[in-house]
Amino acid sequence: MALIELCGVERVFHLGDSTVNALARIDVSIDSGEYVAIMGPSGSGKSTLLNLLGLLDRPDAGTYRLEGRDVTTLSPDEQAAVRSRRIGFVFQSFHLVPRLTAAENIALPMMLAGIAASERTRRVDQALKDFGLNQRADHRPDQLSGGQRQRVAIARATIMQPAVLLADEPTGNLDRTTGDEVIHLLETLNAGGVTLIIVTHDPKLGVRARRQLVMEDGALKHDSARLPDAPVG
Repeated sequence: MALIELCGVERVFHLGDSTVNALARIDVSIDSGEYVAIMGPSGSGKSTLLNLLGLLDRPDAGTYRLEGRDVTTLSPDEQAAVRSRRIGFVFQSFHLVPRLTAAENIALPMMLAGIAASERTRRVDQALKDFGLNQRADHRPDQLSGGQRQRVAIARATIMQPAVLLADEPTGNLDRTTGDEVIHLLETLNAGGVTLIIVTHDPKLGVRARRQLVMEDGALKHDSARLPDAPVG
């Protein structure tokens, strides 16, 4: 069974008198443990697709099945519960809570999920060790470098042991050397079994993934997992 299945997914935005087909009948299946890059120019639909995969938005047509469950029919509260436990997010701008320490930021998803304090402490201590942040546990985001902030963000995104990790331009605000370190970290997580989906406009980053989905004008124009003569859509 595929981890993610999109069938006939469409997303339409109405801007004044015009209609924008942000996603046009997307059909795609992603297995557990895959490393996928969603690529394409600005306005191609890649961020809209990522938002749908992350249950931050709903399609206007089609179905999205996650771990065999149709999540498009869930209520907002049910979707939030799935998002909390099964989907991890890494953003270009980190999205850390400024007033919380690194340890508190990492623990936040577990607090929201009602996980016991003793278990939170155990998991955070392990995450700080795994991500090389032991000496930064009590530092707030403004006391951390860009690379350290992104490591805190990745630790937070994976602390609930999600089924899939979604990364939106994860190196966009980092210099090349720090960006390479972050990508290596994400790829190490993928090698350990985490399904990794990255949105990027950087071809050098995209080709590192084992599979590329290329978007254009809201349509999936190329899927490297398909045979060259197999049509997309």
